[in-house]
Amino acid sequence: MRATTIHAPYDMRVEDVPEPVVVLPTDAVVRVLRACICGSDLWAYRGEAAREPGQRIGHEFLGIVEETGGEVSGVRRGDLVVAPFMWSDGVCDYCREGLTTSCVHGGFWGAVGYDGGQGEAVRVPFADGTLVRLPSDAASDEHLLSALLTLSDVMGTGHHAALGAGVREGSTVAVVGDGAVGLCAVLAAKRLGAERIIALGRHETRTDIARRFGATDVVAERGEAAVEAVRELTGGQGAHAVVEAVGTEQSMNTAVHITRDGGAVGFVGVPHGSGTGLDLSVMFDRNIALRGGVAPVRTYIPQLLPDVLNGTIDPSPVFDLTVGIEDVPAGYKAMDERTALKVLVTND
Repeated sequence: MRATTIHAPYDMRVEDVPEPVVVLPTDAVVRVLRACICGSDLWAYRGEAAREPGQRIGHEFLGIVEETGGEVSGVRRGDLVVAPFMWSDGVCDYCREGLTTSCVHGGFWGAVGYDGGQGEAVRVPFADGTLVRLPSDAASDEHLLSALLTLSDVMGTGHHAALGAGVREGSTVAVVGDGAVGLCAVLAAKRLGAERIIALGRHETRTDIARRFGATDVVAERGEAAVEAVRELTGGQGAHAVVEAVGTEQSMNTAVHITRDGGAVGFVGVPHGSGTGLDLSVMFDRNIALRGGVAPVRTYIPQLLPDVLNGTIDPSPVFDLTVGIEDVPAGYKAMDERTALKVLVTND
């Protein structure tokens, strides 16, 4: 089959690799219909996250079950399924508590020795604990497939950020970051009943999506100027709930300083480039909580799925470029150069 591999910084290739097969009785093989490129994939692309030459890549996909092991009972051949960005057994203490990203048997797609989502097929460990069945008729609905694909990562991660920030009915929310996760956090905040949503971003095409998703205000400034702008919009107090969806030291400091006393920051930006860290005394003095981390999207998929299916939420506009599997390297280049927000990969 064909699959995307990474060999060195900026050296992405689509190559012939062995077809996946069921190895363990808890495995399934999924033929990928749709995958995508994540902003976090760019850290490997740019050489800021180590990868072995030839390692697979990609952690967001949905597709059709082709084969199952003898112990798999939750899905069967022909089912349309979506996979969260980590696999999990579904039965360990962490999984039962909803923290599937800490599963004692869990792992990431594209890890050494495992398939990545940016290929034609994937061997799925612990299929019963990992995969979520989707309505079969969705396979013929291009728009719905795109929306459902976001459940593999960005929509669930945006939801995790909104929950961590304590978004509630009538609250004022600020979202730092205009990438796909930040935009999905806007959508999640709207879904949770936020009355006012301030999106921080300086790319008009992205902030237009933020407004479409429910943002009431846009702040294009950065750093201290952004803090001043948000405080001016909120009568000097800041936002009850703040999402940090970038992962830099500057973005986290901005998030803390635009949070209202007694509020919370939900952080889901993958940390990178942090040097001095946060001044905890600022958070202590102002009773600001900090919650977040790797989103347990497997727990969130069943919660968000009905709203995607009935159209209450539609995250599909985060995809603004579509490529076939052979053009995945060009998709990385487009996202790296910020000419694309998020790239959809088709395997038709």
